[in-house]
Amino acid sequence: MITVASLAPFLGGALVLGGVAVAVSRRRELMVRWCAWAVGVPLVTGAFWWGRPGAAALAVVVGVIAVLEFGGLMRLGRADRVVLAAAVVGVVLATWLTPGQVLRAVALGALAVAAVPLLAGDAEHGLRRLGAGLLGLAWLSALAALVPLGASALALFVAVSVADIAAYFAGRRLGGPRLSPLSPAKRWSGTLAGAAAGLGVLAVLSVLSWPTAVAVAVGGPAGDLLESMVKRGAQVKDAGHWLPGSGGLLDRIDSLLVALAVLLVLS
Repeated sequence: MITVASLAPFLGGALVLGGVAVAVSRRRELMVRWCAWAVGVPLVTGAFWWGRPGAAALAVVVGVIAVLEFGGLMRLGRADRVVLAAAVVGVVLATWLTPGQVLRAVALGALAVAAVPLLAGDAEHGLRRLGAGLLGLAWLSALAALVPLGASALALFVAVSVADIAAYFAGRRLGGPRLSPLSPAKRWSGTLAGAAAGLGVLAVLSVLSWPTAVAVAVGGPAGDLLESMVKRGAQVKDAGHWLPGSGGLLDRIDSLLVALAVLLVLS
């Protein structure tokens, strides 16, 4: 069984190798991104090392930030964002403290999200607010999977991240047909190369199975396209501007969110 302790040497080695490669490239944007990783990876690893409480705390923090970014993209008001954040946090806490009540927590969250535009009597934008809130709840509640999956979720994040990086560089170099009009820069060649790289990481980390393979190869690209659709609707390039080298947090975890959902469904 994979543990955080068994993953730590791989994560540390990847950071060191990445730092060497970035230093050789002398590209400022890559240096900025590596510095963000050098700070983020130890924090995330430490949270998972703490066990289920740490994973829950991480999911709560990431979930609230993601809700704020998602609310900005969807032009949701303060009340919508507060209720959506509370709903996502409720699902995470239910997954940690009362796993048998998760579906009830999701249902209560959905009712609370729907109540905001209904009680406001918003005939003009109510349907948009309702749809955006329910999408946000379904999408971001996948973070609750960090609690039961533990180290496996950390390994999945590593595989998805490597797949994203490989897809970016392979797609630019190999070219070929576009993956989707939602993201014209992405190519099928890059997606396939990224999937192969992600599966290789799963194999190295000893977590390769058909559910994790489908989660990385299918769920990862699907999550990327989902956020691209949301950002295109909002006519913005990034979900935020505060995370060095990545724009916003959603830009970093979009692939992971759907990969987690796929893994939960299949396993």
